[in-house]
Amino acid sequence: MASGSENIITAAVVEDESALRQSFQEILMRAPGICCVGAFASAEDALRDLPALKPRVVLMDINLPCMDGVECVRQLSERLPKTQIVMLTVHDNPEAIFDSLAAGASGYLLKPLRAAQLIEAVRDVIAGGAPMTSNIARKVVQTFKKPARATVNLTPKEKLVLDYLAKGYLYKEIADALKISYGTVHSHIEHIYEKLHVRSRSQAIAKYLAS
Repeated sequence: MASGSENIITAAVVEDESALRQSFQEILMRAPGICCVGAFASAEDALRDLPALKPRVVLMDINLPCMDGVECVRQLSERLPKTQIVMLTVHDNPEAIFDSLAAGASGYLLKPLRAAQLIEAVRDVIAGGAPMTSNIARKVVQTFKKPARATVNLTPKEKLVLDYLAKGYLYKEIADALKISYGTVHSHIEHIYEKLHVRSRSQAIAKYLAS
């Protein structure tokens, strides 16, 4: 029993639009292996209740009433450092993106989202990924001033894996495309991070696209 419960991904939603909040909540509750432990209409409500719930993943809107989503992420990251936060928003401007990432978000996806995308994002961020649509990932490049050929020390297979990452592929999709195991993909990505001296998918993609 305990082992099974430990494998459940607990998630929460912070979204002020009631219909969308309910939709996200229902999608998560229907997904195998995921349990939605809370849904909140404001940052203030989330900050009050989420520390006790300790969800593994929080889906966060930026445009919230009163306190915005970025400030909520900043405060929530301090209170729940192990919780992964993914932004779900209509904003694709660089300032909103980087404010969110700097505040502690692990991913940034644009609405509207299909149910499958939402579920994959939750699983991806728990697996160590940084869910990010490809056009968002490209905007990340604009803030990096890195020397060319940053990927020169990567092996051909690592470069291929990184190329798939830059195209927005998830770990499982890369494994299927290259006919290798999920664990092998994860191992390649760990080596890529070490060689590029980065700590996230977005930073790795930024160096790759800037090379």
